[in-house]
Amino acid sequence: MSRNKVLAPQTFGDVRGGRNTVNGTREMRPLGETDFMGKTATLFGALSLVLSTSFTASAQDADQVLAKIGEIEITLGNIIALKTRLPQNYQQIPNSELLDGIMEQLISQAALAQTADAKETRLVTSVLANERLALLAQESLRSVREAPVTEAEIEAFYAAEFEGFVGSQEFNASHILVDSEDEAKEIVTALDSGADFADLAREKSTGPSGPNGGQLGWFGMGQMVPEFENAVVELADGAISAPIQTQFGWHVIIRNDSRSTEAPSLDSVRSDIEAEILRTRINDAVTAATEATTITRNYSDLDPNVLDRTDLISE
Repeated sequence: MSRNKVLAPQTFGDVRGGRNTVNGTREMRPLGETDFMGKTATLFGALSLVLSTSFTASAQDADQVLAKIGEIEITLGNIIALKTRLPQNYQQIPNSELLDGIMEQLISQAALAQTADAKETRLVTSVLANERLALLAQESLRSVREAPVTEAEIEAFYAAEFEGFVGSQEFNASHILVDSEDEAKEIVTALDSGADFADLAREKSTGPSGPNGGQLGWFGMGQMVPEFENAVVELADGAISAPIQTQFGWHVIIRNDSRSTEAPSLDSVRSDIEAEILRTRINDAVTAATEATTITRNYSDLDPNVLDRTDLISE
C-alpha cells in the first residue's frame, strides 16, 4: 500500500517533469483463477432450451441430467460449475437470464466435442491437467480466502503501517512563463510596483496555465522540473521569486501556500488493508505448502524458446 497521497491529475507541460507520483491499489487474483470460457466465448446462443424447473429443492441433485447431446450428459453440477467460472460481469446477471445461455454454451461445446475433428491431443490433456491443478489449488486455499478479516487485524495493520508517519511537503504555486530573462525581470518589477499576479499571468504568460492566472494547484516533490521545484521550496508562502530559467523558458513564481500530507484515515484505506491481509494469508499458505513438499527442478538447461514449440502438443 502506498503512503503517497493521491493527487488529482493535472497537465501543465510548461513545468511538470521528473517522476510522477502514482498511488494504486493492489489487485489480487486468487491462485489458479482463469477465464474458463475464454474472452471470446459466446454466452447466449440463438436457440433456447426448454427445461423443466419444477423439481423441488429436496429433489435437486448435482448428478441430475438436464440435457443429453449425443452420448454426453449435462448435469446440474455442470451448469453450477460453469456459472462459478464466469467473468465477474456475468456473475451480476440474474440466474433466470443466465440459465439458457449457460445451457446453450454447454450444448454447443458438447456437440462440437463429438465431431470427427475433436481429438484428444496433448494440448487438450495438458490444459485439462493444468486446470485440474488450478482448481485443486483454489480448493486448498478456500478456507484461507473465506476466513473473515477481523477489525482487530485491520487496526493492527493500520497502526503498524502508519506509525510514526511523516508527511511529505506539498506546495500551491502560480507562475508566469515568458521567453526571455529581460521579460521576466520586467514582470518582477511590475509585481513589486503592485501589479496583480493573476492579471499579469493572463496577459503575459506563454504557458498553458496563463489563462488560469498562472495557477498550478497543489503538487508534491518530484512533480516539477528540478529548477522550478528548488525555487518553490526556497520561497516562503506568499513570496515571489526572481526570474528562474528552465527548459521551458523563464518563470516568475509565487508560492501561494504549503502543507504537509497527513496519514490517510482508517476508513479510506480499509479495503486496501483487507486485500493486503488476505494476500499475505494466501502467500503464507503457498509458502507453507511448498516448504512442506519435496520439489525437484530439472529445467536449468532448458532453452526458454521451447515455450513457443506448440507443435510438440498438437498431436
